[in-house]
Amino acid sequence: MKMPALGPSTLNHPLADGIAPGWASAWGEDEFGPWVEIHVGDAKQSLRWIPPGTFLMGSPEAEKERQSDEGPQQPVTFSRGFWLFDTPCTQAMWTAVMGENPSRFKGDLRPVENVSWDDCQEFIKSLNAMLPALELALPTEAEWEYACRGMSQTSTYIGDLVIDGNGHAKGLEEIAWYHANSDGETHPVGNLRPSKFGLYDMLGNVWEWCRDNPFREYTREHIADPLHEVGKSSADRAVRGCSWLNSAQSVRAAYRLGYHPGFRSYRLGFRCSSSG
Repeated sequence: MKMPALGPSTLNHPLADGIAPGWASAWGEDEFGPWVEIHVGDAKQSLRWIPPGTFLMGSPEAEKERQSDEGPQQPVTFSRGFWLFDTPCTQAMWTAVMGENPSRFKGDLRPVENVSWDDCQEFIKSLNAMLPALELALPTEAEWEYACRGMSQTSTYIGDLVIDGNGHAKGLEEIAWYHANSDGETHPVGNLRPSKFGLYDMLGNVWEWCRDNPFREYTREHIADPLHEVGKSSADRAVRGCSWLNSAQSVRAAYRLGYHPGFRSYRLGFRCSSSG
């Protein structure tokens, strides 16, 4: 089988006709690509366009700290692009939609945490009702990793980790809040270096819920638009990205865990996708 070309496609530009989605309150394009913005009361959230394309899901055998469930690397193609929150959902947006704030580390611009997968479904249902035709969902695990990598096949979007004897990874503090630099808490979103897709805090700060089951086994078969059906082999849902509490060894694009959909933790938040 011929290996598909890796990288994003220039097809399917969402603002090519000069018309933004009806649910967007602002829109434009910059060095990272197209963006749109939504408002609920005084809270706002930007979304970035993730173009269609192909990447290798999982980690290569030579990647340091690689786990057995991260391979073999599998070619994955997305036939359509999608919008994705450019940051984890903030406490300001959660409160504007849900009327309360469950987070341990309070702050309007900090990521909401201590929310379960089930809680996220209620938030998404309510937000979609407020902004007709928005149709948000959690990203699939494959969408999340594709977006996180931002056209990179290294362990992070700024390169492979080089970890010293004190558990610090050179350059990781530029993109992620993790155990070595977080001071034991979350931080306001959007203050570190973004990916090439214009996304912030994809690694560190809080783990992020994904839509699907975390136990799909990778193969070398090229697949398109994957979504492992939930509830087939486990009730668990995938989480990605690691948190303020994790060591550098885990703060990698391919690292994956799963939790029961009712599980809550002050290390766990989410961001939304338009791919639902």
